[in-house]
This record gives sequence, C-alpha cells and structure tokens, in this order.
Amino acid sequence: MDIVLLIKAAIMGVVEGLTEFLPISSTGHLILAGALLGFDDEKAKVFDIAIQTGAIFAVILVYWQKIRDTVVSLPSEKEAQRFALNVLIAFFPAVILGLLYGKAIKAHLFTPVVVASMFIIGGFIIIWAERRQEKNPAVTRIHDVDAMTAMDALKVGLAQCTAMIPGMSRSGATIIGGMLLGLSRKAATDFSFYLAIPTLIGAGAYSLFKDRALLSWADAPVFGVGLVMSFFSAWLCIRWLLRYIASHSFVGFAYYRIVFGLVVLATAWSGSVTWAA
Repeated sequence: MDIVLLIKAAIMGVVEGLTEFLPISSTGHLILAGALLGFDDEKAKVFDIAIQTGAIFAVILVYWQKIRDTVVSLPSEKEAQRFALNVLIAFFPAVILGLLYGKAIKAHLFTPVVVASMFIIGGFIIIWAERRQEKNPAVTRIHDVDAMTAMDALKVGLAQCTAMIPGMSRSGATIIGGMLLGLSRKAATDFSFYLAIPTLIGAGAYSLFKDRALLSWADAPVFGVGLVMSFFSAWLCIRWLLRYIASHSFVGFAYYRIVFGLVVLATAWSGSVTWAA
C-alpha cells in the first residue's frame, strides 16, 4: 500500500470537504491542490468527483431531521411533497444541460482565463447580492425553504447551471442566485445543501460508471480515504457555515474569490500549475 498516495488522497478529501459548500469553487481548489501534489492524472479527476459523495453524507447527517420528516410525510402531506418536488425541479436543469453540453464545456472552457474570470466575476456578484439585500430588505420574500414555489425552485436550478462554467462554484451559484431571486441568506443556503444531495450523488455515480475502465479494486483504499476525509471536513464546514451566516454576510468569501482568481492567473502564467481539462 502506497502511504504517500493515501496521504495525498486524505489532503484532497479535506480540500473537497472544506470547499464544496462554500461559495468559492471546490473544483478550482482541487485542481490547484492536485497539481501541487502531483495528483492530477485521469484517475485523479474521477477521484475528485467521486469523493463529493463523502461531503454529501455530511449534508445528510446535518439535515437528517428534515430529510427524515420529509420522507416519512411524503405519502400524505402536501408540504413534504412540494418540498421534494422543488428539489427535483431544481435538479433537472443541470442534468439536461450537463448531458448536452458537459463535454463541450470541459473541452473549451477549462482555461486559466475562464476559471480566473469566473472567480473574480463571482466575487463581485456576491458583493452586489449582499449589498442589494442590505440596502433593500424588502427584496427578501422567502425566509424558509418550505415557502418556495416550483418557479422559485426552477430559477435556482437554472442558476445552478452556471456552475458548469469552471470557477463559478455550484454552492455559490445556488446560494447567491437564490438571494438574487428573493430568498434569505439562510433559506438560500439551506436549499443549496438540499439540492446538492441529488446533484453531487448523480455526478459521482455517473463519473464512476463512465470511467469505470480506469479503476480497479486496488484503488478502493485511496477512494475510501478521500471519502472519509471529505465527510468529516464537510461536516465541520457545514456546521461552521450555518453558524457563520446567522450573523455574517458572504462578502468575505467574495474578496477571497477575487484574490484567488488572481492566484489562478499567476500560477497559470508562471507555469507552476497546468490548467488542463
């Protein structure tokens, strides 16, 4: 067993767990970490997607009460049915567009300029969204995910599709998109977590199936370590984030994105990181 490889897998799992649910793009951070660790071949790309499942288990644990109550009440209560339907409605746009344009996006948009631009543009959008709610609280009309309509869910789902552009961030697109559509910071964050469950599980399962020829049972320990570390780091991050947003905005993350975008450009220009699809 390669101990060095397991250590690299553990580091990548921690990076995934800490960045998946923050509006800062886990993909960008995994690419940088993988390049610096020499963990960036084709199998590593499958690993990066597969370990998202560990982060999703953390979401399920944190939101277990709501998930359990919804499943139990689904046959009889309209509120539970509406909530489950909203998650599905928000989920499908990314599935459709991913199947239609995923390969083209990966082939043509995964460049330093695109990634860095999305980091920076996304940062300014976060600042705009936060200041918009601060200056005009009336734009916030939904304070709980159960108050969302099917149209609200569809709009958030369409916002999630922008995360197909490298560097945009799935959580950033859904949380900030939700806020711009009238959700409170808390409601947008909660719905982003719920929407992540089918989205990331589906992406992980599809990637493992599509690239199964690259894998063997010998890879199980590496993937297992990544999943476990992703789970624990995501669990800590989610609990921290829910406390953080109770009294803080996302502006700090916006400035981080802008700086990180400049880092992406600097690493690409210097040649220290190879940004390839």
